[in-house]
Parts: sequence; structure tokens; C-alpha cells
Amino acid sequence: MPASIQSIEQLEDLLSEPTEGVVDTMKRAAGDIIFLGVGGKMGPTMARMAKRASDLAGTPRRIIGVSRFSTAAHETELRAHGIETIRCDLLDENAVRALPDAPNVIYLAGMKFGSTGQESMTWALNTFLPSVVCKKFSRSKIVALSTGNVYGLAPFSSKGAVETDALNPVGEYAMSCLGRERMFEYFSRALKLPMALVRLNYACELRYGVLVDLAQKTSVDLGIGWFNTIWQGDANAMTLQCLNHVSSPPFVINITGPEKLNVRQTCERLAEKLKRRVSFSGHESDSALLSNAQKAFDHFGKPRVSADEMIDWIADWIGRGGATLGKPTKFESRDGKF
Repeated sequence: MPASIQSIEQLEDLLSEPTEGVVDTMKRAAGDIIFLGVGGKMGPTMARMAKRASDLAGTPRRIIGVSRFSTAAHETELRAHGIETIRCDLLDENAVRALPDAPNVIYLAGMKFGSTGQESMTWALNTFLPSVVCKKFSRSKIVALSTGNVYGLAPFSSKGAVETDALNPVGEYAMSCLGRERMFEYFSRALKLPMALVRLNYACELRYGVLVDLAQKTSVDLGIGWFNTIWQGDANAMTLQCLNHVSSPPFVINITGPEKLNVRQTCERLAEKLKRRVSFSGHESDSALLSNAQKAFDHFGKPRVSADEMIDWIADWIGRGGATLGKPTKFESRDGKF
């Protein structure tokens, strides 16, 4: 891994660089792969990773990205990397039925930011849409992105929530995500549809993520005092490898980094590297959104990029005025409002 990342092109190459495990997955996975909701933060580099891994594996296939593509440049960039694109409003059932069949589906669609005030749209995208997708792709394998928010807050003294823990979502966003999981589970059982549900906690790269949020703050509320995060390239790789682990009922897995990071200490490290001051308010509560990803590490190995490396890269990037997406994670929310 490089000591620093100098450009968006270099960043996206790293985020889409496949692991050996992803190449092996592409060797074993038969047929085309369709990415639903490819236009989000993770979709473009995940689709590129699938394409690169397929080429390395010597298994030609169509990689298809589906999105509304409200930003035309995203569609152009995907096509430049050999990924087919289809413009589609996924809430339009007729449009979804018209999509090409594919034996492998990566489901990335959903709504989080801006969900407060748009609760009905949040439920439509997070809970209704899975039923539309399952009916269309009833003969496919589906890997669906979910979230660690379905667990609710865990004691900071614990190792984090595991896949068998009781679910206790807080707020309408998290409840709608549990609804998403239940809809996928229903159709997986009813249609014998092989599936994986990926409970992701805070993918991070240089332009967004909890570490980017903290690097940009000079005053920090300690209401949430701990967090997990994972390099987006590693989250991409683990998600794609779930194609080898689908089942009915669904295979459920947490994906996040192995480190339990303290907000105050992380901010102090970032401030030191950025040569700035940071102040704190509030106090550290005894709970936070924390997940235990040991199951993922057992299946896929530890992430290639550590939290320390992410902190160094992000401090360097922010210090040089690198571009960000302007989409804060709002990880400090305790009431589930996003």
C-alpha cells in the first residue's frame, strides 16, 4: 500500500483492486452480475472490482450497473471501465421487470441520509423495494447490503454485536432496514432464493466516512464515543465474496474493521497530524453502534488496510485540500435520525 494517495484516480484504483478471494469468487460464480443501485458511494468501485476480478479470472461476463444516474458523469465513468449501464427508477415495477436477467445480483439500493422528513420514501426504498427485486430475480443469487444499525447500540465494553444477537433498531431508518432484511428473508424462504445479508458498519475512503467527518471537525460531541470502520475497498471485496456463501434462509454477516476506535483519541491523532486544535463537549456514553466482524474475518481474512493506515491517508488528503463528497455519516446520532 502507498504511503499516501495523490489523486482520485489512484484512490479509485485502490478501492477497486480485487483480492485473491474476489478473483477466486469470480472464477466460481457462473454468469453475469447486475448491481442494483450502482450509483451510490460504494457501487462504482465495487462494480469495477468485479470487472477487474473477472478479467483476471479469465471468466468473461456482463457486469451491469443499474441506477437513475442523476449524475451523468458516473455513468460515463462506469462505461469507460467496461461496465454496462441501465438507467432505471427501481421503484418503477415495470422498469424493474424489464431489466435483463442475471444469475448474480448485488443489491446496493437504499435510503439513509435525509430519511428524517421523508419517512414514507425511506420505507418504500428500504422495505418495499426488496419485494419487487425478489420477484424479478427469483432464480438468482442475491447479496443485499444491510447495516449494523439494525442491532441498536451495544455496550462499549463489549466486543460489539454478533450476527445471532437480538435486533433492536432505533429510529425509522434502522427500523426500515430491519424491514428490508425481513422482506428478503421472507422471499428467500418462500422462493428458496439463495441470499446473503451484509450488515455493514461505516465503510470509509478519503472522501467520506467517519474518519473524514472527524478530520474536518474542530469541535466534537462525545455522545457516541466509540465506532468501527472499514476501508471501502475491503468492504467491496468481502461483499463480492458473499456470492460464494448465499443460502436459504439468508447467510447473515457483519462487515466492519477489527478495531474499536475511541472518538476522542482518534480526533486527537488527526488534529496532531493536521496541526490544528480540537475541542470536545459532552461525555462518552456507555454504548455505541459497534459490530463484531469475526465471522467475516474467518471467511475472508482481515482487511488489507488498517485503521492506522486510513487515519494517515485521510489526514494527508484533508491536509492537502483533497476533495470530499460533503456527505457526513451522522454517526454521532443516538436517536436514529439521519
